Amino acid sequence: MTSATLTKGAVTDAPTSLPRARRGRIGLLYVAPFFVAFAFFLVWPTVSGIWMSFTDRDLAAGAEPKMVGFANYAEALTDPMVWTTFGNTVLFTLLTTIPLVVLSLAAALLVNMGLPGQWVWRMSFFLPYLLASTVVSLFWKWLYNPELGLINSILGLFGSEGEKWLQDPNVAMFSIAITTTWWTLGFNFLLYLAALQNIPATVYEAASIDGAGKWRQLFSVTIPLLRNTTVLILVLQILASLKVFDQIFQMTGGGPDNSTRSILMYVYDTGFTGYRLGYASAISYVFFAIILVLSLLQLRFARRSDQV
Repeated sequence: MTSATLTKGAVTDAPTSLPRARRGRIGLLYVAPFFVAFAFFLVWPTVSGIWMSFTDRDLAAGAEPKMVGFANYAEALTDPMVWTTFGNTVLFTLLTTIPLVVLSLAAALLVNMGLPGQWVWRMSFFLPYLLASTVVSLFWKWLYNPELGLINSILGLFGSEGEKWLQDPNVAMFSIAITTTWWTLGFNFLLYLAALQNIPATVYEAASIDGAGKWRQLFSVTIPLLRNTTVLILVLQILASLKVFDQIFQMTGGGPDNSTRSILMYVYDTGFTGYRLGYASAISYVFFAIILVLSLLQLRFARRSDQV
């Protein structure tokens, strides 16, 4: 009897699989921990927050919250501070998204060229991303110090008085955007570098045979092949920038004159300083709806670009 016959007989004589119902119950046991955690940490807080947004829940009041309907949402849509902080958030998003895409691509291209000391370049670009927001904020606050900071000290060597980087309403948001770009560039850099290393060398060889130089290959081969990665980075970066909180809270506290106050800071101040949890919940869900619409538009744009 050949080995093939033995193998065939072993498969034929094997016991039948478990009944479908029992397999389903066993599968549910495996995924049950995930569903419990999902319901406890996402579903329940979401439902609780939506319910709270329709009440006058107040941390300072001992009475039970009362239903107020859409009053909180109506107030949020007419609150000037909501739109001021939303405008600040949009400005921060614009100031960080474009540099974080362009600079991370440039850094990935530089490393992918095969320069000596690859590990030094990779560590230099990615290491800041591993730092905690508190460390980054304290470090850059020292750099931005108008009297003792390193930046103004260097500018003083060229006869410039420097700037009040975090105290001037016209400059503060730009200063925080520079800090954020330096801090978070490493994540986008890794995504671009991985995408670059997945491009087959034969593509560049074919382009060279056709007479394309390095710059022509960059704009006609590399950048088009990185389109999906660029769309992914744009989506992730816009969503991350719209949710900015830590570095602004730690570097300026929203000042000066609310020029750097983000909408999430306003939600935090309204809920935990002003004790109006119901109203803060309504603002957060209005902001969530805006982010959801932007995300859907981005996904639709990405699908259209893939079909072109």
